[in-house]
Amino acid sequence: MSRLVWLSSFGVGDTYRSASVTQKVMYRTFLLPGHADQGPAKGRYRVGERLPMKGNPTISRADAADFLFQAARAPEWIHRDAVIAD
Repeated sequence: MSRLVWLSSFGVGDTYRSASVTQKVMYRTFLLPGHADQGPAKGRYRVGERLPMKGNPTISRADAADFLFQAARAPEWIHRDAVIAD
């Protein structure tokens, strides 16, 4: 396996701490979504290593999945953490 794209959540730091050394050194990307909802994909979302957020930002699970798919196929997010929200 050459890429690991990992979906986590804010406040779930134990997920990374419990990862194996192999998982930590791979070409990896962590995705930290806002509140994931069941809404349909909008096809547009904000993504960055840091995002200004107010209130309770949301993202549809479909849009989060779209980003995960794109991040697994392109080098832009290798060894970077991504925050995503509508």
